[in-house]
Amino acid sequence: MKGEGVKQKFKAKNYFNIAQYRSDTWNNLKLIASYFRQDEFEKLERREFKEKIEASFKTLKVIEKYFAYPGLDFIKRIEAMYSKGEYGAFTHTVSDVVKSLVSESYRTNRLATETEDKRRKMLKEEEQVNQKKQHYFEVIFVDELQSEDKEIIYEKFEDVKSSKEQFTYKVIILSNLQDALIALLFNPNIQACVIRSGISFDSKNDLSEISPFIGPLNKVKIKERAKMDLGHTLGEVINALRPELDLFYISDLAVSQLDHKTLNCFNRIFYRTEDLQEIHLSILYAIKERYNTPFFSALMDYSRKPTGVFHAMPISRGNSIFRSQWLQDFGEFYGRNIFLAETSATTGGLDSLLQPTGPLKKAQEMASKAYGSKETFFVTNGTSTANKIVLQALVKPDDLVLIDRDCHKSHHYGLVLSGALPVYLDSYPVPEYSMYGAVPLEEIKKKLLGLKEAGRLDRVKMLLLTNCTFDGIVYNVQMVMEEILKIKPDMVFLWDEAWFAFAGFTPVYKQRTAMYSAKLLSKKFKSDSYKKKYKANQKLENPLPMVNPDEVKIRVYATQSTHKTLSSLRQGSMIHIYDELFKRNVEDLFLEAYKTHISTSPNYQILASLDAGRRQVQFEGYEMVEKSIEMAMVLRSKIMTHQRLKKYFEILTVKNNIPEEFRKSGITNYFSEKDGWVRMEEAWSEDEFVLDPTKINLFIGKTGVDGDTFKNKFLMDQFGIQINKTSRNTVLFMTNIGTTRSSVAYLISVLLKIADQLDEQREAMSKAQLEIMDKNVHSLTLDTPPLPDFSRFHSSFQAVPGVPGGNIREAYFLAYEEEKCEYIKRSECKAAMESGREIVSASFVIPYPPGFPILVPGQILSKDILEFFIKLDVTEIHGYRADLGIKIFTDAALNRKQTATAMMGAKI
Repeated sequence: MKGEGVKQKFKAKNYFNIAQYRSDTWNNLKLIASYFRQDEFEKLERREFKEKIEASFKTLKVIEKYFAYPGLDFIKRIEAMYSKGEYGAFTHTVSDVVKSLVSESYRTNRLATETEDKRRKMLKEEEQVNQKKQHYFEVIFVDELQSEDKEIIYEKFEDVKSSKEQFTYKVIILSNLQDALIALLFNPNIQACVIRSGISFDSKNDLSEISPFIGPLNKVKIKERAKMDLGHTLGEVINALRPELDLFYISDLAVSQLDHKTLNCFNRIFYRTEDLQEIHLSILYAIKERYNTPFFSALMDYSRKPTGVFHAMPISRGNSIFRSQWLQDFGEFYGRNIFLAETSATTGGLDSLLQPTGPLKKAQEMASKAYGSKETFFVTNGTSTANKIVLQALVKPDDLVLIDRDCHKSHHYGLVLSGALPVYLDSYPVPEYSMYGAVPLEEIKKKLLGLKEAGRLDRVKMLLLTNCTFDGIVYNVQMVMEEILKIKPDMVFLWDEAWFAFAGFTPVYKQRTAMYSAKLLSKKFKSDSYKKKYKANQKLENPLPMVNPDEVKIRVYATQSTHKTLSSLRQGSMIHIYDELFKRNVEDLFLEAYKTHISTSPNYQILASLDAGRRQVQFEGYEMVEKSIEMAMVLRSKIMTHQRLKKYFEILTVKNNIPEEFRKSGITNYFSEKDGWVRMEEAWSEDEFVLDPTKINLFIGKTGVDGDTFKNKFLMDQFGIQINKTSRNTVLFMTNIGTTRSSVAYLISVLLKIADQLDEQREAMSKAQLEIMDKNVHSLTLDTPPLPDFSRFHSSFQAVPGVPGGNIREAYFLAYEEEKCEYIKRSECKAAMESGREIVSASFVIPYPPGFPILVPGQILSKDILEFFIKLDVTEIHGYRADLGIKIFTDAALNRKQTATAMMGAKI
């Protein structure tokens, strides 16, 4: 029926973010406008259309004041067209704008519409499109101005701009701190802010309609004294929320009156008497500096130079490829540029990764600024290598490292290489879905205090945790570090952020990243207010545990697989460092470890991609990360509300992944059919653990198919859908900055097709087959194997008897002596253990999934581990040979080792 499509109601609570709400409001207006052909309009109820159009105008007037394109003035002009009855022009104009917003053609200064001439007639001269391609962005100008003064500012900015420049921008004029911050949350096009002193705090707008989307601003606290100069305060808040932006300050104060905080906060300080030309040039210069990619640009320049290659690499310049009679398809597939950029040269405009002095040095410095570290190092052979570098640089033989048992295998191997002694920490289990969560803070403190009581605290060097985990469990990083620093103020923290490189570019996620947390804690403990509070606490009869500001050192390292969640070629990783002792005590050791593990022939394409990817996150990281979260939420909500999919599939929620005692906020899910979207800001601010919504675990137990089979037989073989991780009864989907709406729609359609297949298969089954299928469903949904904790090291490999800490290196290399090892099959282990034998692993045993060791060298096989091992239904198990079994130490070898250890202890 005509007009039926416009009956849908748009309520803010039904949308995850403002981008969805804005997009649907525009599309709704376009849908209504499409019925404005006079002959059809007369047949429809005018009142219904009038109410809907007025509602759309009202909403857009609230939203568009925070965007330069199309902007508030544009809304007012199309509203006037509608009021005058110019329905044809109104319909075409709205349609053109929606196309431009959807295609993002306005960002390239090109109109992708068929009615450009008509739209030009309606738009102001400064809004007309120049066909020269320029990078487009928007600037907020924050000042209390009258309407006529705003027009003057707009005109002055337009006068100083040129179509010949590489960048172009539009200005949004706002009058207060609240509106400026809302604009920064809503509008990813904003790349620079010009702020005048003397602005007010409160918005004069009715914010009730958009209140669900400004939750992060509730966490912004303005100190009373800071309200004396809200311009400076706004700059500080922007630096915390979106530090990539360029800030400029227009002040009335004399230079001598400006404190160092103000000078450090802004790119440049201006005065009211200065011309806007200087502000314009400063904005473009700052954007150009951020746009610069030192190494990528140097590599492009090098590839264009005529050179003669009398060095390694015949593939350089493509000479061995394009002259070949047999490799032309290889050259055609990759194109010429990749070979022109292949070289062993470290001069001629290029640089050495092992000792950078030119463009690589600059690229790493720019990455350091982007990611909020003190130092950043590029790694071209993955985070596995990055982890080993950090461990080798910071820990030595017999140092103790507190480490989560289910971390990536590279950490365990790093301990073997360094000779440090692991103290394994147990994560909380989620047995229903055959997965582990993360390590509770109390578990960490219990182990640390136990070591203190045993007189071993001085040997503890590092706490190593994975944030976030494969399944999306995220630590409260600041809370963990502060609590541990109360016990050991010089603790080194290594956060494995392999799957969390993207998190630093959106405000909610950022607060749980290593570098951001390190910076906040460093600032906190150095502040006069904290020192005063600490001294007052120490005078109490029973002082509370607090970090000693005179003893504490913030020493934080993060390793990130940039290629996993951001734009980088495979194996592109980074090491980020915020260590207050790095320059004094660590730099030489770190560089030595770096040179030990980094290739002398690093891949230049990977390095260039890390450099270019840094540019991307500084300009559009905020937008792209927000969109990836939005895509995840859309996928979650569609599967949760689709009646057909519910029969076989279930999205694991916050409640499924995180026990109640770790969720202070009480949040159980991010979406429900009844209440719509639940804001996650409170949970991410307060809870011990939160769930990253971009990690989407789909429970498939009701299909009767295990995770590995579902991945291969259904998703990959039939539909080409790639996923990374499975458990016995789950498959893990991840959204990232490359996920599109069409890929989400495709996945949903695939799941529907799989549901149809499962129905058809079930209908065709015999009674016996149905019984087998029902048993499989029962096994996958109710009969899940226990998830074992770490058992213990055999006494021969304990550093101190009865005290946590095992010599994994010694056990690893003892296995090199073949006569001291033998093999035992899983089926034989139970009888051997019942006879009283201690079975001690001589190697790492790593099933995929879950992908972490269930046994390490020197560890005793427990009954729980054996039961888990037997019930594993995966085929890929590293360290286990189907023909031989597990490699273990012989009893004779263990007895001799135990005797030797006892004799050495007696001598000491």
